[in-house]
Amino acid sequence: MTAAPPPRTVLVGLDDTSEAWLAADWAATEARLRGTGLRLLHAVGPGSPAGEGADARVLDAAASVLDDAVARIAAAHPGVPLETALAHEQPAEALIDAARDAGLVVVGTRGRGGFSGLLLGSVSLRAAAHADRPVVVARGHTEKAAHGGVVVGVRDERDADAVRFALAEARLRGVGVRILHAWVPHGRVGRSVPDTGQVDDEERVHARLLEHAARPIAEYPQVQTDTELVIGAPAAALVDASARAGLVVVARQAPAGRFALRLGSVVHAVLHHAECPVAVVPTAAPPEET
Repeated sequence: MTAAPPPRTVLVGLDDTSEAWLAADWAATEARLRGTGLRLLHAVGPGSPAGEGADARVLDAAASVLDDAVARIAAAHPGVPLETALAHEQPAEALIDAARDAGLVVVGTRGRGGFSGLLLGSVSLRAAAHADRPVVVARGHTEKAAHGGVVVGVRDERDADAVRFALAEARLRGVGVRILHAWVPHGRVGRSVPDTGQVDDEERVHARLLEHAARPIAEYPQVQTDTELVIGAPAAALVDASARAGLVVVARQAPAGRFALRLGSVVHAVLHHAECPVAVVPTAAPPEET
């Protein structure tokens, strides 16, 4: 019988801001729950690699940030294996490249120094849009993660990987999962009010979509789950749910066209407004038509 591969490390982008420390603390807790190590990544940007006239003060400052992080995290999370990495490239690219060897990427909402562009809408959004691993933006009330439930927003069966991620996270924490599918009746988009029969028909369609997306529940019988069909804007429903959750999970579906945005409007809104950490889980690309 072949042994299961060891769990992959948790990767966190780090600088010396309070937002980055919150992200590092969240990542360390996640590493402990997963029984794996934590890798602390700090970027100094291109143009000053060692051996090419590097500014010693920049490198000393970077080393100080990493040394301080190791000391602080080791004190707060004893027993979590720690390693550090210093990247000489742009922060987002450093995270995306390093994500290939990680099981999870964690970022804060804003930063300076090594991650000078770490504002929600730049580095964290770019990592969430392009990393081939789940990315958690540690925003809002991060302290709720240990005891708050997990909410996952779904559109259809393509979001099954996001549901699995949510179930696995809930199992680690011993909490429940709320699988939420929100929709707006077609008539409500314009001026007309849809009739009851039309709404009922649409509701049955969306109930089937939710049922298909929730199929991974069978793989986690030990996790308490609830499915919920909500009439309303999906982004608003998820942001509202985040007030009572420890983690919100959303799927990053493959772009629907050559020029489509990699993160849809719902994911953008949740990342900007959620009151707890948000996990963005990439989904498999749909097969190409022949």
